[in-house]
Amino acid sequence: MSQMLDTAEFRSECARRLETAAAQVPSLSAFVGLDGFVDEIIHVVDKRENAEKFDRMSRMAQLGERIIAAAGRSTNIELVRKMTKLGGNGPIMANALAAFGIQVSYVGALGWPELHPVFKEFAQRAEVVTIGEPGYTDALEFDDGKLMFGKLTQLAEINWPNLTARYGKDKFAQRFHRASLVGFVNWTMLPYMSDIWTAILKELCPAVTGPRRFMFFDLCDPEKRSNTDIARALELIAAFNKYFSVILGLNEKEAFEVARVLGLSTQAHTPEGLAALALDINRRVPVDTVLVHPTAYALACTNGEVAMVKGPYTEKPFITTGAGDHFNSGFCLGKLLGLDNATSLCCGVSTSGFYVRTAKSPAVTDLVKLMRQWPSS
Repeated sequence: MSQMLDTAEFRSECARRLETAAAQVPSLSAFVGLDGFVDEIIHVVDKRENAEKFDRMSRMAQLGERIIAAAGRSTNIELVRKMTKLGGNGPIMANALAAFGIQVSYVGALGWPELHPVFKEFAQRAEVVTIGEPGYTDALEFDDGKLMFGKLTQLAEINWPNLTARYGKDKFAQRFHRASLVGFVNWTMLPYMSDIWTAILKELCPAVTGPRRFMFFDLCDPEKRSNTDIARALELIAAFNKYFSVILGLNEKEAFEVARVLGLSTQAHTPEGLAALALDINRRVPVDTVLVHPTAYALACTNGEVAMVKGPYTEKPFITTGAGDHFNSGFCLGKLLGLDNATSLCCGVSTSGFYVRTAKSPAVTDLVKLMRQWPSS
């Protein structure tokens, strides 16, 4: 089993490789979809001192305890909005790819018939087309995690008939066949995503030609979906591997959920155990790479080999919503540049590490700097 990579020498070599390859970035392209959310980043008040000052709940359990104590009675819980930002796994990942300098085309639920204002800056970085109303998320953030309360019935509009009618099948096919990276994420929140994938496999994939390109999938917290739905999604994702080098991205919770559906053990709570689980998942879901990213490190499994890289974990993140999507964009950047899994993982954890500290998507130069000046907390 591969050892966890966590040395200054390793990160310095990753910085050198990334810096050397960076000249290729403007020639890369990505076609990403299909979701879209307006995110409200919220803190939960524990004690308020005055109109301006309050102590927030830093632990998720504090909110749980407050709610449990109110059972059978009632209580008041104050929420404070910290920011409103573009959301959805697709827009966040695509926006981060565009920040690197990659040519990005995005299609998804960003407002209908007009683009929602929260996506205006994104539309200045990338070619953006909206085909439906976005979902809305209240993201309650704590130091040890976050609770995402979504309102998303309107995302049923994201289906193959609307996609071909509002975006255009020819335009979709053109982007799909030419992009260096194709990414379809947030399967869980899009009820017709599996049907869309089925249509793409049938109608577009047989015409895929040329060098093998990358395709990225993220189920995005599938716990609420049925075992049958999850199993079908995994089968479809594996089917794309005939035409693309498929990367399946999972956070730790998602890895355990997929393992449960596949009938695998869910007792792996160490880096070594999670690496073994990734190998098992990859055997059952035969794609090129299975990617798993807990908060403190990340690992990638390809051809039976696992690479593990420590991340710049901080106990006091400025923001956590979107950290996983930034990690995914950084890993994909590395793979697009021809870097190995370990170096690509370093790109991924550096991207998320920069983002959670600044709430900004990094440029490639920011990643190089972070790798060379690794934060201690």
